[in-house]
Amino acid sequence: MAEREYNVVFLCSGNSAHSVMAESAIGRWGKGKFKGYSAGSHPTGEINPMTQRVLRDLHYDLAGLRSKSWDEFARADSSPLDFVFTVCDQAAGDACPLWPGQPITAH
Repeated sequence: MAEREYNVVFLCSGNSAHSVMAESAIGRWGKGKFKGYSAGSHPTGEINPMTQRVLRDLHYDLAGLRSKSWDEFARADSSPLDFVFTVCDQAAGDACPLWPGQPITAH
């Protein structure tokens, strides 16, 4: 079986803190194995300033991080997902869209 990078998306309602941290962490720890993304059911449109400070203090790359809707990952032309993880109870309770690629999901 060929080695490949797995697409992982972390979901939270606002996509401003927890899911962004998870995206950043898997981007560092899983480099070459996992490609991390984050999104929200009701995105705030901005990354929480404290989240930015923590990530910066831990020397994470903040380039490209933004608060976005999970709809970006549910379009027919979106890259197939391998894993979808909710990281907050509100997002876990929301009716999720259909994800391309039939990913494994967990809370």
